[in-house]
Amino acid sequence: MRGVIRIVRFVFLLALVAMGLAFVLATPAGRQQAARLERFVDRIEHRYWFRAGKPLRGTPDLARFDDRLKRKGVKAGSPLFIRIFKQESELELWLHNGKRFVLFATYPMCYWSGSLGPKLREGDGQSPEGFYTVSKAQLNPNSRWHRSFNLGFPNGFDRSHGRTGSFLMVHGGCASIGCYAMTDAVVDEIWRLVTAALDNGQERFSVHVFPFRMTQKNMDWYADRRWNDYWRDLKMGHDLFERTRVPPRVAVCQKRYVARPGPTGFTGDAPLDEECT
Repeated sequence: MRGVIRIVRFVFLLALVAMGLAFVLATPAGRQQAARLERFVDRIEHRYWFRAGKPLRGTPDLARFDDRLKRKGVKAGSPLFIRIFKQESELELWLHNGKRFVLFATYPMCYWSGSLGPKLREGDGQSPEGFYTVSKAQLNPNSRWHRSFNLGFPNGFDRSHGRTGSFLMVHGGCASIGCYAMTDAVVDEIWRLVTAALDNGQERFSVHVFPFRMTQKNMDWYADRRWNDYWRDLKMGHDLFERTRVPPRVAVCQKRYVARPGPTGFTGDAPLDEECT
């Protein structure tokens, strides 16, 4: 199987050359096609390692959980904040150290379904994008996918656009239709921190889901896509956290996400409200 992966990667590189470096680098369509091919290869590789019973490339050393907490200056039970990036197939888990959030771990995602862009309706196979919050009521310790928590789709923003769907989860395993599959071992570690935070008083935690790393370069690459305006609204919330390491306060105003800086000490535990201040 390793040989198959090498062959697939070689074919991927040949495909890039065949498209022409000038085309790939100079046009949005070329760069987007290259990104789709990269996602395809990543999914093959992730499923191979999952079926082999081995951690995905880039998985933190889960056996050194306590040591990793100590190195970051955080502890289980601290408030947490999660960000998901679809194109890169990564989930970030941030923990509060008493002053601000620090990045505890970046986990490779085994699988997510659909393409870049938000979920629109039940059965479209899309994994959602947007700003969500999770409370204890959304946890499922007995999920058929080992363990899971419900993102809360559709939220107030989604409902304002008539979007439908149900049971959109972050869970174990390596398959999904509209969910984010993290493998059982990784979701166990996430679960440990999620339950500790909620048991220790965090009423809910925020999960911000983005189509890709929200750099200006990536925004320019996807400027021709139909979701560009929507992604710019997501980028506002993304950039506020990047600057302050405090989750933004997010609301819905006239069917759009609006974000403003979270106050000092804010942990992202406020529900998504309809507000146009």
